[in-house]
Amino acid sequence: MGTPEFALPTLKALAEAYRVVGVVTQPDRPAGRGRRLTPPPVKRLALELGLPVFQPRTLRTAEALDRLRDWSPDVIVVAATGHILPPAILHLPPHGCLNVHASLLPRWRGAAPIQAAILAGDRETGVTIMQMDEGIDTGPILAQRATSIGPRETAAELHDRLAEMGAALLLEVLPDWLDGRITPRPQDEAGATYAPMIRKEQGEVDWQQPALQIDRQVRAYTPWPGAYTFWRGKRLRLWRVTPLPEATFDALPGRVVEVEGWPVVVTGQGGLRLERLQLAGRKPLEAPDFLRGHPRFLGASLGSSNGESDAEAPA
Repeated sequence: MGTPEFALPTLKALAEAYRVVGVVTQPDRPAGRGRRLTPPPVKRLALELGLPVFQPRTLRTAEALDRLRDWSPDVIVVAATGHILPPAILHLPPHGCLNVHASLLPRWRGAAPIQAAILAGDRETGVTIMQMDEGIDTGPILAQRATSIGPRETAAELHDRLAEMGAALLLEVLPDWLDGRITPRPQDEAGATYAPMIRKEQGEVDWQQPALQIDRQVRAYTPWPGAYTFWRGKRLRLWRVTPLPEATFDALPGRVVEVEGWPVVVTGQGGLRLERLQLAGRKPLEAPDFLRGHPRFLGASLGSSNGESDAEAPA
């Protein structure tokens, strides 16, 4: 059971090592400017592998339970499925339901553990193979593997690493689990934290925040929902930045100043050097190219969505 790209390495690994009797994923959904029905990544891979695919809107129906009973799985492996598994399905396979989760549980239970780890400034994260219960990522742990978070690593980069790590760890664990040689250990509830689903508006930058925190926001929300601000009433996406936490400026937060040829935004503590940015309706540009096309960006005040700014004033 899985839906997004995070689940692809797990499905590939399982299909190479075991007989996958079926794949459960989310329904096709409208996507892109044309709003065409688009299959989720897991469905596309499953069809390439010649595997049966089931796309229920919910698993809380007799039809869903009957379909899974017909497949008669020994174990169900879950990787970012987007479905809630009811008790009848959790207890259906003889070896239960295992989840590949992108954090070191009990830290960062929930829908967005990768982004939460970067936002919090965690130096380490990892993957957990856990036996699912009726809670949200609360089941006992079979195995974990840790990895450092790079100082400039984005959520997209960390996502890809953890997806591969999770698939590899699952294949190491499954033989012993199926043979009854693993005793899961309960999670320590005292260390539990929660990473809720991300909303698009969380990408807007508050320039009163410290540069280090805004940098984490940019990296955590790359590629989605993207960290952004506003300039002259248009959305400005921040793709790559570097914090200058010790820098001091005689300007208010949100003001763009020039430092060694780079546009730097004054923040609540330090400055944020903009290195790659994208104005709404345009393609992403490296900062020097952006400044050549918008020389009066220097001296602007960012952060207003009402179309008012002093960007047209002389820098």
